[in-house]
Amino acid sequence: MIQVDVFDQVEMRVGTILEVSDNKKSRNPAYVLKIDFGETIGIKKSSAQITTLYKPEALIGRQVICCVNLEPMHIGSVKSEVRILGTESEQGVVLLQPSEAVRNGDKVF
Repeated sequence: MIQVDVFDQVEMRVGTILEVSDNKKSRNPAYVLKIDFGETIGIKKSSAQITTLYKPEALIGRQVICCVNLEPMHIGSVKSEVRILGTESEQGVVLLQPSEAVRNGDKVF
């Protein structure tokens, strides 16, 4: 168990996927995503292993929920700046997204 104040340190925001390409140097199949988090945070990159359920063209314009305040990590040759949230499900990773369109950068709590 963690305290609520620890959970509150995790900053989750909504962003819209602008671009998708293959992360060719990742050990496991992954996409490189450019995600727009609005004026304050801007556009960030992420590498995500979501190739099983999602085709690149289906991801463009999709809003996703990401953790935006983790230390960046290198995945292959990509500096992954945010972590996209999803479920670990039988069919693969299923992305979390708002049920209605919201502004990029809106806080998730």
